[in-house]
Amino acid sequence: METSIKAGMVRDLPADEQPREKLMRLGSEALSEAELIAILLRTGRPGCNVVETSRLLLEQSGGLHRMARRGWLHLKTMPGVGAVKAVTLEAALELARRLERWEPGSTIQFRTPQDVARYFGPTLRDQRKEVFIVSFLNARKVLIGYERISVGGQTATIVDPAEVMRQAILNDAHSVIVVHNHPSGNLRASEADLALTKRLIEVGHLMGVLLEDHVIIAGHDHLSLRMQGSLAGW
Repeated sequence: METSIKAGMVRDLPADEQPREKLMRLGSEALSEAELIAILLRTGRPGCNVVETSRLLLEQSGGLHRMARRGWLHLKTMPGVGAVKAVTLEAALELARRLERWEPGSTIQFRTPQDVARYFGPTLRDQRKEVFIVSFLNARKVLIGYERISVGGQTATIVDPAEVMRQAILNDAHSVIVVHNHPSGNLRASEADLALTKRLIEVGHLMGVLLEDHVIIAGHDHLSLRMQGSLAGW
């Protein structure tokens, strides 16, 4: 349930500590994470002003990056938040992720693993389950589309290499780059990751679709299995 009008509000703070007014005077860079969140929340809860409520939200979430991994259904259970504020927070976080990606309508060319991580990282790094994506490239390594093949648990996904390559053929792809995340933040490739990559290379050769790379996203870091050089066949 949303906080009543008697809850701690922005206007209850001293004028020079009100986040909205502080932003207008000094710019957004001058505000703390709690103050920025307070502008979105607008009100606190009984006995706790909105900045204190925002600070508590960050503390209980384990920081901003961990909070970004929480969906609105989880956020609404936090003290002083509720459904409306939780949806507002999730919308703001999704806008931030989208800003990190290429400009809409621009040509997306994957020349390096960094390009892949830049495009898919904002979407994958905050996921709480493993998500496996196959991206379809033309002969110039320009992205022509991508498909989310599977969503697994916190430690593994189930992927059929034949289905990956079938989707590539259906999308007229010259080659593919597959991407998945490690919600644990561990950047090391597992034995399952290496076995899947080896199988994708083999099936790709049989079906005439090149596997360009397998990129793992772990938080703000990434790993290219091709650049790591741990598998033969590339």
